[in-house]
Amino acid sequence: MDILLIILTVILIAGALNTVRSKDLVAAVISGSVVSLIASIYFYLLQAPDVALTEAAIGVGLSTIIFMITIRRTGRMEE
Repeated sequence: MDILLIILTVILIAGALNTVRSKDLVAAVISGSVVSLIASIYFYLLQAPDVALTEAAIGVGLSTIIFMITIRRTGRMEE
């Protein structure tokens, strides 16, 4: 169990750093989705399945769709 938490933490930190540092907005949105997915796995492991399901639905699903639609209408690369 400890090794799983370490792996999840490394992925979470890498995804968060990639989200902040990326110049490509689509890559940043995908990295943010990965961070939300890892957070929902953490919530599930902490015995909070309702919070995990909400985080997965809103953080990974709905937010990603809204950001992708917005990027499609405005532009992909940061200036």
